[in-house]
Amino acid sequence: MEIKTKKRIKKILLHVGLIIFTAVMLYPLAWMSMSSFKESSTVFIDAHKLIPTEWDFSNFKEGWKGFGGITFTTFFKNSFIITFIATIGSIISSTFIAYGFARIKFTGKKIWFVLMMLTLMLPYEMVMIPQYIMFNSFGWVDTYLPLILPTFFGVPFFIFLIMQFIRTIPTELDQAARIDGCDTVSIFFRIIVPLIVPAMMTATIFSFYWRWDDFMGPLLYLVTPEKYPVSLALKLFSDPNAVTNWGAMFAMTTVSLLPVFIIFFIFQKYIVEGISTSGLKS
Repeated sequence: MEIKTKKRIKKILLHVGLIIFTAVMLYPLAWMSMSSFKESSTVFIDAHKLIPTEWDFSNFKEGWKGFGGITFTTFFKNSFIITFIATIGSIISSTFIAYGFARIKFTGKKIWFVLMMLTLMLPYEMVMIPQYIMFNSFGWVDTYLPLILPTFFGVPFFIFLIMQFIRTIPTELDQAARIDGCDTVSIFFRIIVPLIVPAMMTATIFSFYWRWDDFMGPLLYLVTPEKYPVSLALKLFSDPNAVTNWGAMFAMTTVSLLPVFIIFFIFQKYIVEGISTSGLKS
């Protein structure tokens, strides 16, 4: 009985600790969401209050109007265009490259893999200026090309993630497929791809998050406000020469989080499947 009581107490303490930790992590998000329903002038006056004293829904209407006749409909459309195309490009290219590293033998394979892994250690600040100079010489500034086209050449983190997943798939499946007359391309599409869907979906979630929240890239390459994504448009609410509309800013920030939550809840089952099956389906 004592052992069972101790285990029960440990389990209760563990759950209480996790609940407290979750509450601490989610409080800033909850505070921001609740502040979007407060009058802008009272946001920081009543900062200690989580629940608004009076609910003000006009912040969403005011925020959606945008700036200079450009509504947030345009900003959301731009974000979806950049995120959707860049995510497709990064997943497709990374999957092909990962398959090459995991299954195909070629000269200099280890060297190329090491070079690819080294790019993960480079801070973005080191390549930011050379990339800008290069893209500017191409005439790509104030276009979506610098934000989208590089993803079609593979993302090192996704390549490593998918490659490790492919390595968990027995090579006997490849050999059996070759006996049945499949070539390398057929093995990739008929054997490998169906088994690595969880890894691809995990990479899709990460890619969507990163592209949707990307601020530095659009700030560097986009000049025309009509081309701004949501991440950059939110900055326009903060004007050092005028009064910042905090209520509208928090309202639009809250709305901008909805696609992220939707994508997570749609694809989270693939993450769980990837962890539980380790790349193999029974």
